[in-house]
Amino acid sequence: MNRTGLLVFLSMAASGSGFAPATSIRNTNKRSCDSNTPSITYQNRVDRVAFLSKDIFSSRREPGKSVRFMTENDDIDEPLAKGVDSVSWLPTVIGAQPSDPDNEDTDILPLFPLGGIVYTPNSEHTLNIFEPRYRQMYNDILMNGSKRFVVAMSHPTEKGRFAQIGVLFELEDLKEVSEQTNDQVKYICNHRVTGRVKLHKILNPSAWTSRETYLKVEGTLIDANTRGTDQKAELKSDQDDDVYSRLVQKTSAVYDAPAPKEEANLKESFKNLVELQHELEEDVRFTLASIDTLAVSPGDKDEGLWTTIRLWQSYSEQRLVARQNELQREFQDKLLKFLTKEKGVKEEELPSAIGFTDLSPDLQREVQDLQKRMSVELEPLVLESTLTMQKILEAKDHSERVELLRFFVEAEKKRLEARKILQGMFTGDATGLDESFDVFGSNEDDEEDDEDDEEGGSATIFTDEPDAFQ
Repeated sequence: MNRTGLLVFLSMAASGSGFAPATSIRNTNKRSCDSNTPSITYQNRVDRVAFLSKDIFSSRREPGKSVRFMTENDDIDEPLAKGVDSVSWLPTVIGAQPSDPDNEDTDILPLFPLGGIVYTPNSEHTLNIFEPRYRQMYNDILMNGSKRFVVAMSHPTEKGRFAQIGVLFELEDLKEVSEQTNDQVKYICNHRVTGRVKLHKILNPSAWTSRETYLKVEGTLIDANTRGTDQKAELKSDQDDDVYSRLVQKTSAVYDAPAPKEEANLKESFKNLVELQHELEEDVRFTLASIDTLAVSPGDKDEGLWTTIRLWQSYSEQRLVARQNELQREFQDKLLKFLTKEKGVKEEELPSAIGFTDLSPDLQREVQDLQKRMSVELEPLVLESTLTMQKILEAKDHSERVELLRFFVEAEKKRLEARKILQGMFTGDATGLDESFDVFGSNEDDEEDDEDDEEGGSATIFTDEPDAFQ
């Protein structure tokens, strides 16, 4: 049996709820329906971290309290200096009154809250839909032909609050599977994220608590770049322009301008980080080959920056999983010893599950202590990963996204440099940090990196590329 899988069962038995360690980032994860969470199945590896974040924060934080990161100085240039309040949130829908749209140039779109998950443009996702209100939502977007809806991150501590910047999901394929699943699942839906959306307000806030229908939001599309882009403008174009003009308008993508200086600086920072990871032999690290294929340009293809942003998201997740496994390892050994020595179970006959009450009192305390320790140690990692992605999603343009990502790359490098110093203290080979270290680099470095970036072919270092991580 899988010993880590056994620990998952034990953890759930001990808490009666939510902290199920991530045993493999490639597993499909299911979430059951509760009063605030849609009934869906997540099938993306990165979703596990966001699921954990909802469970951890909902149980540990008091509503309305901000979570702050500890920084050496509370500089306003620190993107996450205000913790949860570092990103923009809509007011809570709880107790809010219904309203009409304020601007005829905005779009009215369904809102599909998916918990503490941050999605990024140009990614693809599959959802299994079985809750009645979201079955109705899919029926509606099919009937009206829009085939799109908004997904926004939920506030980690305050119910009924959503991030002000979300993404536009566009439905690409839908399969009716109610007969095959005995109506437990209605649709299996494939989507592509085609851009970002700025949410202005929720029009029917009472739907959040009544659950009679889905939420609707007034929003403005930002850099949406496929057939779902601004249908009102397309309608006007159909009436006024010739066939060629209409075709160009419907197929042209909206891209930010390149930022060659910032892109070159990001590539240099990433190179330094990867080399340091290999020098320290980090358990989770990028391959040296990924340095030459880092995607930094604007756009929605494999060489685009969003590909690298998703790569960074996956890296953060794998760091979390590695730390979870490290925390579990000692307990797993004790559990195995308990089963084989005290219970007389042969190792090849270990059960697939064991009840919490079947453990010795000492092991029961170990499980509870482990849960507390995992919550305390992993909470900052989960929150940082989630807010990092949301902050990047909020960036006003490509240049700002590049700079934000570089900030987080440099912060990770600084963490490893501190570890290197500690290792040197014990080996007698201490090396001090460069006194001129600066998150965004000096002007002299910027001048040296001012030439346009050239991609190393069409290769991508996203998680589908087997050599992106070691």
